[in-house]
Amino acid sequence: MIVRQKYLDELIAFKDCDLIKVVTGMRRCGKSTLLDMMADHLMRMNVPPERIFMFKMESMEYAGLADYKKLYAKVIEEVAHVEHPYLFFDELQEVLGWEIAINALRVDLECDIYITGSNAYLLSSELSTKLSGRYVEIHMLPLTFEEYLEFKGANWYSKEDRQRDLVTFNDGGFSTLASMLEDYRRFGGLPYLALQETNQAHHKAYMKTLYDTVLIRDIMERDRRRDRRQLKSPELLERIALFLADNIGNENSINKMAGALRAEKMESANNTVAAYIGALCESYLFYPCRRYDIKGKENLKTGGKHYIVDVGIRNYLQGYRDSDQGRVLENIVYLQLLYDGYEASIGKLRAGEVDFVATRDGETLYIQVTEDMSDQSTMERELAPLFAIRDAHPKMIVVAKGSYPANIDGVKIVKIEDFLLHR
Repeated sequence: MIVRQKYLDELIAFKDCDLIKVVTGMRRCGKSTLLDMMADHLMRMNVPPERIFMFKMESMEYAGLADYKKLYAKVIEEVAHVEHPYLFFDELQEVLGWEIAINALRVDLECDIYITGSNAYLLSSELSTKLSGRYVEIHMLPLTFEEYLEFKGANWYSKEDRQRDLVTFNDGGFSTLASMLEDYRRFGGLPYLALQETNQAHHKAYMKTLYDTVLIRDIMERDRRRDRRQLKSPELLERIALFLADNIGNENSINKMAGALRAEKMESANNTVAAYIGALCESYLFYPCRRYDIKGKENLKTGGKHYIVDVGIRNYLQGYRDSDQGRVLENIVYLQLLYDGYEASIGKLRAGEVDFVATRDGETLYIQVTEDMSDQSTMERELAPLFAIRDAHPKMIVVAKGSYPANIDGVKIVKIEDFLLHR
């Protein structure tokens, strides 16, 4: 088991405090394994195994726990006479009214509670209502490129090393960072796949089961089970998912999307399209990115973009085409910014657009992302919006191909590998 230290450290920081630890994220991004990591950490800290209880709600063992009363009774029975139990609940949203049982356990027992879930609707609206102020959320993403290299058993060199692009493996093999990044861009960063020797056929089979589970089980079936009943057509849901995947990095207008769907003879009122997009974001398959007026210093209500949670899913949906690599690169940078704790927005200027305005703890960073700017006109196009910003915050261009000065009139030029590895 390879430890994802960032997320484990976040859980450890809240150990034994009166807050429910909620781990969220898309299916198969590593939430269940993170609970196992935390349980291992407790045992290394000399917590006896008999004080640690793992409830994996998708297991047949708990198939009869259909509502919160049965869940509560089951937990109380298992932890009877155990001093300060540690309670781990995996994919808890499978239990109707689970938040009532969790709140009751928090009140009735001296315990430490950790839960996971794969749907933002359940783990935001319900938690905020029932457990307001009593939980902390740790949101997980698929592997970053740095984590991907660690999962592959790769060792890479510092930026200052003359062989900075060389990668060696624990088994004695070697590769290059550029080649590893190409695999990462093609197959994405889901942990299971990163531990395998993945080819396109293997990747496609795995992605099909994941994608079908998210669309049909996590979105359609759960919408019906919760009596929301906003989503009636699996075909429309898949069509909108395909549209968003094809348009990562492009501004998405609900009105234009609805019009395009109507041309395909599909039900597509604006509020219907908005509901389906919301469901795709609630399942953590897509992330909305708002526009930000750099001069006016305010978020804008229209013209946002969506990025997909894993570029490997996008490549599966798009048939592993090598087109649009610039937007795939932009998607990877967006996910890296989220992982690093930034809030990322699209920067709006009269002179154009800045790919990302990234903010964190009072720090602001302006970022352009491009595949290649060896052509002079492309370089000028990427630099122009950054030159138009008059404040003193750092500005950079992240680029995949070509050789450039490290700094052009105050704008840093950073290779994508260096950006992703913080070199």
